Amino acid sequence: MQRTRTRLTTQQLQTFASELIGRANLAARLGQQFGGSRDLYSALGYEKKLEFSHFSAKYIRHEIARAVIDRPVKSTWQGSLELLESSKSQDTPFEKAWIALNRKLGLKTILSRADRLTGIGRYGILFLGLDDMRTVKDFANPVKSGQRKLIYVKPFGESTVKIKKLESSPSNPRYGMPLIYSFDVDDVNGNPTVYDVHYSRVIHIVDNPLESDIYGTPRLEPIYNRLCDLEKLVGGDAEMFWRNARPGFQGKVEKDFQMTEGMRRELVEHLDEYEHDLRRFIINEGIDIEPLTQPISDPEPHFKVSISCISAQTGIPQRVLMGSERGELASTQDTSEWKDYVQSRREDFAEPAILRKFVDRLIELKILPQPSEDYTVKWSDLYAMSEKEKVEVGKARANALREYTYNPIAQGIIPPSVFYEYFLGFSTEQITLTNAMRDEIISEEELANKIIETIEAETKEDASPFGQGQAGQQKEI
Repeated sequence: MQRTRTRLTTQQLQTFASELIGRANLAARLGQQFGGSRDLYSALGYEKKLEFSHFSAKYIRHEIARAVIDRPVKSTWQGSLELLESSKSQDTPFEKAWIALNRKLGLKTILSRADRLTGIGRYGILFLGLDDMRTVKDFANPVKSGQRKLIYVKPFGESTVKIKKLESSPSNPRYGMPLIYSFDVDDVNGNPTVYDVHYSRVIHIVDNPLESDIYGTPRLEPIYNRLCDLEKLVGGDAEMFWRNARPGFQGKVEKDFQMTEGMRRELVEHLDEYEHDLRRFIINEGIDIEPLTQPISDPEPHFKVSISCISAQTGIPQRVLMGSERGELASTQDTSEWKDYVQSRREDFAEPAILRKFVDRLIELKILPQPSEDYTVKWSDLYAMSEKEKVEVGKARANALREYTYNPIAQGIIPPSVFYEYFLGFSTEQITLTNAMRDEIISEEELANKIIETIEAETKEDASPFGQGQAGQQKEI
């Protein structure tokens, strides 16, 4: 496909130039102190103007940068994901269609990938492969009306997709929003090609937007300097160890000793062989060889400072960010904060900005049937107890119940229903069920006791002499 040129109006050129100048001025002021006499960014080696390539490179090669983006995404989309119609007790056509489509295309995984790509740059997109496309030229056309069929879904990031044209009509509800996208991808033969794509075939995803509705804030931008600091610390520590783990040497020449050229060459040869492990001894004459003192600094305190700054900005607990180093389990507070963070991320970003946008478009294109009422999104329960936690809670409740039942004073002071609610943490439904089961057991026990009493009474009567006589007389009669 041939590349097309876009002509900009004078006003558009002026707006574009103004934006570039504003960004350049802002970048120039970063790190300036004392009226420009001190430039911290230049002194510390920080980039002043960050572009997508900086964030992409950090994500690919920096382990903490990848963790900042991947760990929240993984926790957000893990577990089951269901779409339910609010008051329907059985599977509806809408729910069945979503289950089938999700199973066929692996939608949850695709949405998770789109989340990652969105976080690296300023936006991400979902490209909808629909059945109304016959050639690649159809990408640039609006989606045809009528019921469509979704063939595939592909996530892309800012590196692949550029916004080529915006809606310029102020009377249009999409004023200022993308109209045409430019996809720079390889075709089926592996040749680099540029495709124009109409906005109706795209789901535009933005995270952390400020004034703009189409550009967000890359997740690595606020912590980029700290990521650079970590590279200096870790890389510098490795280099320091590499250089200083094996000490250097200095030679002290004895007084009045004269070294010939042959002796010098032989000494250099011996030292070179010693350095490269070809020999483990040095025979020398007239020169004392002494190792140099090599100080090695511990980078851990400085490393923790940068990690704490990254954790403070991103909201990711340090233990989660570092992967619970040395096998240590995250504290209860860290676990609780992390679950709250993931739940908030689901409610504020993943559901409204990705999932609902995608599902609503599928309903609009009649790929999914129109639900009879609004649908709800059912995520996996982050706060559900693990098996180990259930055992520990059960053990604690059993101990509390034993202490309660063995102490008559406690039973006289605290009614059972109060003990169930405030000491065992039972819900109202659990208390009702417990009481019903207890009453049922008591009723069964009372019935069993009456039967036993009747059998015992009859047994005693048959065993008495009088009873036996009566029985004998009745038999004779």
